[in-house]
Amino acid sequence: MPHHQSDYDDAEPSLVRPYALTEGRTLPSIDLPLEAIIATIEDVVSNNLAPQDIRASIVALCEKRISIAEIAAHLGVPIGVVRVLVADLVVAGSLEIHATLRSDASRVERRELIERTLSGLRAL
Repeated sequence: MPHHQSDYDDAEPSLVRPYALTEGRTLPSIDLPLEAIIATIEDVVSNNLAPQDIRASIVALCEKRISIAEIAAHLGVPIGVVRVLVADLVVAGSLEIHATLRSDASRVERRELIERTLSGLRAL
């Protein structure tokens, strides 16, 4: 199974508890399924986020469309934390959600979505 390098792989273990990153919140402020595809909004600067801020890492990852599950896998952060932080960035106008499937999606498109989601989950 491939291992994705992240800025956090070589760092010391974090003493910050996941709930501290979300200020104790466990639910995102908007509906955000695991397979949701997220992208950075063009011409958006990372809202002056410090480079070591995990939200800056999320915005950078989303320069290419990526799912919630894949973001969590790349960063090595619990998926619930990623959902809350991504929702915050969507509300702030830094990220946007793209539809994963249209209502008339073909069988091939549905299969590809399932494969991408499983791949992201395996990487966790």
